Amino acid sequence: MMVAGVSASARRLLFLSGLAGVVAAIAGGAAYLLIRTISLITSVALLGEWHWGEIPSLSHLEPSPRLPIAAVIGALVIAVIARGVPIIRGHGIPEAMEAVLRRQSRIAPRTAVAKPLSAAIAIGTGGPFGAEGPIIVTGAALGSMVGQIVRVTPSERKILLASGAAAGMAATFGAPLAALLLAVELLLFELSMRSLIPLVVATSIGGGAHAALFGSGPLFTAPDHEYAGLGALPLFAVVGLASGLVAVVIAQGLFAAERRFRSLRLPIFWHPALGALAFASIGLLVPRSLGVGYDVIDDVLAGELALTTLVAVLVAKMVAWWIALGSGTSGGTLAPVLLMGATFGGVFAAVTAKVAPGLDISEGAIAVVAMAAVFGAAARVPLTAIVFVFEVTQDFDVILPLMLASVISALVFSTLSSESMYTEKLSRRGIRVGSELVADSLRTTAVVDVMNRVVDTISREDTVGEVADRVARGERGAFPIIDDDGRCVGMVTRRDLISQNLQREALVGDVASSDLVSIDPNASLVDAMRVMAEEGLTHLPVVEDGLLVGICTRADIVRSRSDELALERLEPGWLAPVLQRRDPVGPLYLVVGNESLGGEALMAELTELVARTRQARFHVVVPLRAGGDLSQARVRLEEQLGLIAELGAAANGEIGDADPVTAIKVAIEREAVEGIYLSTLAPSASRWLKANVPAGLARRVDVPCIIVHHDPESSQ
Repeated sequence: MMVAGVSASARRLLFLSGLAGVVAAIAGGAAYLLIRTISLITSVALLGEWHWGEIPSLSHLEPSPRLPIAAVIGALVIAVIARGVPIIRGHGIPEAMEAVLRRQSRIAPRTAVAKPLSAAIAIGTGGPFGAEGPIIVTGAALGSMVGQIVRVTPSERKILLASGAAAGMAATFGAPLAALLLAVELLLFELSMRSLIPLVVATSIGGGAHAALFGSGPLFTAPDHEYAGLGALPLFAVVGLASGLVAVVIAQGLFAAERRFRSLRLPIFWHPALGALAFASIGLLVPRSLGVGYDVIDDVLAGELALTTLVAVLVAKMVAWWIALGSGTSGGTLAPVLLMGATFGGVFAAVTAKVAPGLDISEGAIAVVAMAAVFGAAARVPLTAIVFVFEVTQDFDVILPLMLASVISALVFSTLSSESMYTEKLSRRGIRVGSELVADSLRTTAVVDVMNRVVDTISREDTVGEVADRVARGERGAFPIIDDDGRCVGMVTRRDLISQNLQREALVGDVASSDLVSIDPNASLVDAMRVMAEEGLTHLPVVEDGLLVGICTRADIVRSRSDELALERLEPGWLAPVLQRRDPVGPLYLVVGNESLGGEALMAELTELVARTRQARFHVVVPLRAGGDLSQARVRLEEQLGLIAELGAAANGEIGDADPVTAIKVAIEREAVEGIYLSTLAPSASRWLKANVPAGLARRVDVPCIIVHHDPESSQ
């Protein structure tokens, strides 16, 4: 049934939001079952009783053989499950991210059962984990499963996956806003109305499920504190700085533990058992390091633990978590890292009180801030951490110091560590994870902004031979066909001339297809790319009211990115004349090449130069032979400028004379250069080397020149 007055996109969004609501309801039930199953297994395995309710505290667990026995048995059960469902190993968030980035958001449905079950076993037998990682993966698997059952696009499936993950987290912790942000930062990598509305629906239902199933009070009790005033902010800046260093230690320790387990000659099946034996041994000495630790966090925030106890819990939890998660068992990250952050904050506060007793800031106040700052940095999600801690404490006064400490901590972590605890595993697999949410310029740029307005055209009366000769001369790779009224009625491309056995005397109007594929000038570049991909085109006529107004090529679309690159280039500023005397402009180097630009050999030379030369600058020249493809030359130029920009160096460029020596001569006459990097193809294929360009360059230019040979096979 069609709804009158509602667009197709609105109906689709309504449908997607309904699916997200269904996924959220199921994820909320899964969260309830996960928490209660953890409670049941903990009670039976470690306490010897039957309990179906809140997760019991292990802070005062009596040392006994029951703990290591239960932990090892639980680890062996998890190892058996992992043989059939490998994704349950670890905390699972990297695997969910990989599904989004590499597998069109497809997760095996069995994960929705195997992950929560294995996590409940691991946590219930003493594992030092939280429930958020498992429930995020469980919710993601449920969303992905619905997206595979129902007819949706891969992009819509990604939204359902993220909605399920966010709903599961909201149902577990009662933090719907933080769950929404976490889904955006770790799974969606974009934010639009199409994704926001289903996410809000899902997290609202998940948050409502938490209130109905677990109560509506704060997860952690906010301590008595005094945050008001600017006078306290410098102290919290120091807290942020120290929290960033702690986050680095936490993440690097986990990476080291995973590397150590990967290097063991012991079969991977036995790794979880070995890890279980280790964390159980630590738990016998420090029981507060076991389980999810929510009660321990409450004790820390309330300031009820002595300094020695705080240090013991911090070290024990950190080491136990490293070993357990590094062994490949099933667990989570958020609750353990929150506990480490809170205990570190407690230690920091206790030491500060002894050194400067006049500050009069409570231990719990600093613990709350450090808790968010450490997690936000280690996971590289500072905004999520800020909102999460605010939601679970329901304390608005914490916001200002929380924001300051969290961003400083994230800055310290980003400076010292290239990967977060969620992306390191993906990086090892060669998967690059974007860390920024930016608007796609291809969606906001119109075809009219990049198209070529001066178009070489042909008429119906031109012969195939005439067009073929123009293509052979390199004038264009495609020619629109125009009738007497200036209307575009067809298109002839180089591929058409090659693929068909046409007589040179034949008229273009008799052999060209009348099925014209064109695009409106006001369409976005995304629309142009879609048409090109679907139709297999490289040149797209731009038609308005039947009249040809331009032509858009793939090279034009690539070149449109140059505007984005320009936004990242430093501008001199008003103070440049003054600062220039104190901080002279760095040396300029000339990079000359065409088809070999961007090659590995050239970039290796430039990388080494940038590393050893302070403020090195570059000017790229692309010599273009007569009849050469100007669009391709521009693409190569922009790509080379982008690669140099990634090295952190300033660069500009130009399309130069066909003779590389002349092009170089013209360039260096404008500004002196320290050296020239001449990039060529292999000697057997290089026209420049066959013409002895280096010798001509040596005769006409008194500048050191480095010849870099590009081997296409080595770049593949």
